[in-house]
Amino acid sequence: MKSIAIVVCSLFVLSSCKKEVKIESKAEVTYATFGDSISAKNALSKEEMITKFDQMKPGDTLDVKFQAKIKEVCQKKGCWMTLDLAENKEAFVKFKDYAFFVPKNAKDEQVIISGKAYVSVESIDELRHYAKDAGKSQAAIDSIISPKTTYSVMANGVLIKG
Repeated sequence: MKSIAIVVCSLFVLSSCKKEVKIESKAEVTYATFGDSISAKNALSKEEMITKFDQMKPGDTLDVKFQAKIKEVCQKKGCWMTLDLAENKEAFVKFKDYAFFVPKNAKDEQVIISGKAYVSVESIDELRHYAKDAGKSQAAIDSIISPKTTYSVMANGVLIKG
């Protein structure tokens, strides 16, 4: 009889104790990798990157890793892209040694790039070539009549959020 009472009391005590198990669901962000394998950790924001570009002059280079949104991609091969930066500015990105390309349909995707940032002056011929690759109209291509100072990156690795 005593053992039955002990079992009943034990069951009562155990059933009154609730063990709360909390499972935190962290959605892991996945990226498609192009070029060198890089990490998304410690990437600068586009606002931090524009500050760095603003402090550079032609001839300067700086190793960087930052995140931005893809504004435009070369529609012939995916061999360059422009990234939307803060303050209505953009960065022009090419790929180191022409060794890799990004998907031509990557426009508006979030991207993290790693590489060498620099400021360059693009010639009229280069600007017209890029406009043609982007599928711009002939009128838009012909409207390019002066060189342009450009924020650029020679990327060695790219992560596109997917």
